[in-house]
Amino acid sequence: MTATCVKAWVHGRVQGVGFRYSTQAEAKTLGLHGHARNLEDGSVEVLACGEPEQVDALINWLKAGGPRSARVDKVLVEPHHPAQPPRSFTTG
Repeated sequence: MTATCVKAWVHGRVQGVGFRYSTQAEAKTLGLHGHARNLEDGSVEVLACGEPEQVDALINWLKAGGPRSARVDKVLVEPHHPAQPPRSFTTG
């Protein structure tokens, strides 16, 4: 397995609309590990680790708007190399 990790910052109406839990469900469906967490500026940080094709699929899902209740204005993505790879996908 050639795992890759990215961090994404999702901006828009993404807090209080079930965004983290929908992201977690999508990530688990894709077999990814990482997290989705609210940030103080109203955005959501997503860490996604797994097969490159699956990570790309999650990023494309985020850019497409995520769950229907959300409004995604912008998604910023950069490669990430965590000291300890995550073992599950959390919403902490």
